[in-house]
Amino acid sequence: MFRKLLTFSISCCLFSCAQSAEPEKISIMSQEVLPAGVVTDTAYFGEGCFWCTEAFFQRLKGVYAVQSGYGGGWVDNPTYEQVCDKNTGHVELARIVYNPKEISFDELLEVFWKTHDPTTMDRQGNDAGPQYRSVIYYVNEEQKQKAEKYKSALDKSGAWDKPIVTLIEPFKNYYPAENYHQNYYNDNPNQGYCRYVIAPKLEKFEKVFKDKLRKQ
Repeated sequence: MFRKLLTFSISCCLFSCAQSAEPEKISIMSQEVLPAGVVTDTAYFGEGCFWCTEAFFQRLKGVYAVQSGYGGGWVDNPTYEQVCDKNTGHVELARIVYNPKEISFDELLEVFWKTHDPTTMDRQGNDAGPQYRSVIYYVNEEQKQKAEKYKSALDKSGAWDKPIVTLIEPFKNYYPAENYHQNYYNDNPNQGYCRYVIAPKLEKFEKVFKDKLRKQ
């Protein structure tokens, strides 16, 4: 199953995430509207281009908000151009706000590892650079232990021919990406990268995780 799902990240590689940079825009973090009384948790995943990661996790039941951003580096409030220059230490991240009573961190981890190739260092398909590294930034000890346990089990299972290089590190910082990166696939389905890279991945994703998808 895992080998089959690696096609999520290695097929349709004629386009790259960095291909469609737009003029710099000021990023404003939107206020998430949550049902009254709901207690949420947050996960921070990097698995290549954040347009892809955002599109996957937005479709899951129990996920209330997904935001594209940058994290793990040493530059405050970086721009997309700075991150692409590979001098900030930041990774393209998805900030995932979810209800643990509807979807668990374990289930999010399953989606994380099945929707990209965690054996390639700083590369997913045609997207290459340290900003595309596979990483989990944990916010508490429970997330750390679950991520490390899952990673170890996958390595021992032989799901991939190469060892998993996903980094599991404590949360350091996070900065929302520019507004034009937010909700990117939903707003730009006919853009080249969306049409030829993200759309085929989503089609496979929705078949594999059909029981976990929110109602449209």
